[in-house]
Amino acid sequence: MSSFTIASYNVHKCVGLDMRRDPARISRVISEIAPDIIALQEADRRFGDRAGLLDLDHLRDTSGLAAVPLEAGRRSHGWHGNLVLTRNMDIEDVRPLRLPGLEPRGAVMIDLNRDGQRLRVLAAHLGLLRASRIAQARALIAALAEARAARDERPAVLLGDLNEWRLRRRSSLGLLAEHKPSFHRQVASFPAHMPVLALDRIMVSPDAHLQDFAAHDTPLARVASDHLPVKARLSLSAAQATEDSEPLRLRVAGGRG
Repeated sequence: MSSFTIASYNVHKCVGLDMRRDPARISRVISEIAPDIIALQEADRRFGDRAGLLDLDHLRDTSGLAAVPLEAGRRSHGWHGNLVLTRNMDIEDVRPLRLPGLEPRGAVMIDLNRDGQRLRVLAAHLGLLRASRIAQARALIAALAEARAARDERPAVLLGDLNEWRLRRRSSLGLLAEHKPSFHRQVASFPAHMPVLALDRIMVSPDAHLQDFAAHDTPLARVASDHLPVKARLSLSAAQATEDSEPLRLRVAGGRG
């Protein structure tokens, strides 16, 4: 059985609750988590040249995490702010996705391999408007189906700030989890100083297993961003990595039943 520490973190453009922009503080929170895979949201400036905010070379040197390369712009690190960092992973395919909606939003789909263990990661940041989130959820489902048909079948994980805490039939989470998923306990991640809403999610296909799902709640994380990171252990067996998977049938972590 192979397992990975995975995480998702909306870094709020590296602006903390003390209103200071401190990328080094965000890097320290990431090092606290010590993930094998982490999806970041809001990793770039919003306006102007949309420059990336983290010192990726220093982060790689101190944590071993390397940014998945994206053709996102001369100075941007992410795609619509979505950045994925991995440790000791072979990157087989990277596909930026434009998501529908009134706000500019995107996602990144990445095929990874570590010692024969194959994984498809979908990192996303959904919109603030309900109608946009529903359209974006449908786009993510379609992208996973297309990847499965065009490339291969492998376990899939969706990481990100989905901006939704209601698991209803007519919500974006309801669409993503419409095949009667298994529920994990609710994990509140927003706002960081007193978390009450489960906005940050980890969802997996049935051929992957999550354990120890939790918010990363430390004194540093409570001030570094307006969101707490969420993290879990993701397990894949050798058989699961090669058998047919069902990437559209996602199980929810952090969901409210």
